[in-house]
Amino acid sequence: MALKKRGGAVTDEMGDEAGGDRQFVTALSRGLDILRCFEPTDGPLGNADLAQRCGLPKATVSRLTYTLAKLGYLDYLPDSGKYRMGVAVLGLGYACLGGLKIRETAQPYLQALADHAGDGVLTALAGRDDLSMVYIACARAPGMVSLQQDVGSRLSLGRSSIGRAYLAALDQPTRAPLMERLRQRAGDEFWPMVERGILRSAEEIRARGFCLNVGEWVQGVNSVAVPLRPTQPGQPPLAFNCGGPSYLLTPERLERELGPRLVELANRVALVGRAV
Repeated sequence: MALKKRGGAVTDEMGDEAGGDRQFVTALSRGLDILRCFEPTDGPLGNADLAQRCGLPKATVSRLTYTLAKLGYLDYLPDSGKYRMGVAVLGLGYACLGGLKIRETAQPYLQALADHAGDGVLTALAGRDDLSMVYIACARAPGMVSLQQDVGSRLSLGRSSIGRAYLAALDQPTRAPLMERLRQRAGDEFWPMVERGILRSAEEIRARGFCLNVGEWVQGVNSVAVPLRPTQPGQPPLAFNCGGPSYLLTPERLERELGPRLVELANRVALVGRAV
């Protein structure tokens, strides 16, 4: 998250939290930004790597990584002078998943749809973290070909079908600041294309309950997604998707077969979730 200096006050892309909200703890926010820099495919990262990724001064990053290592959220590797995720982060992740009972409800339905779709197609349930969607449940059918994603994998909020389905489920006051942050991240050159995709997906969901993404997130990968609105008080909005290589999941198959099945899946999970 890049920090910007406006009129002598430090603010960030989240808006005015750092400069205008007395309840907002900027140091905590920056520490969490450090943890968000690590991706599942990364090796250890040094302070310079982290400073570049999160847009903070290296001196600030050094203090944050030192503190996070002391608390067990990062492991320091003296041979390389770099850091990797610590076990304490895993404990937080499992605590989060344990509190999301909806994923237990969804898992058998996800597996049934994956088995129906066949040949390694991935089905998943995801929630939002910052400007990404994070898988909280996944299923795939056996096959030689499969997307290399699992629980914890991140997808673009603005460019993936599951992210666009999530945005479509939000009310306007909640969605508007996210759209502004996505605009800032995309930049003036790419934002019109990203915005068109988001608006088109919202219209598709209004019309038929699901939205398609044909190679817009990753070339050669097609997917369909459906929002899951909260079924219990305090539950965040979530979204489902079904994706795979374009030669396995053609637009015609997604539109005629898997999209309607995914809508049915979401309706069943919501019904069970409300009854739990």
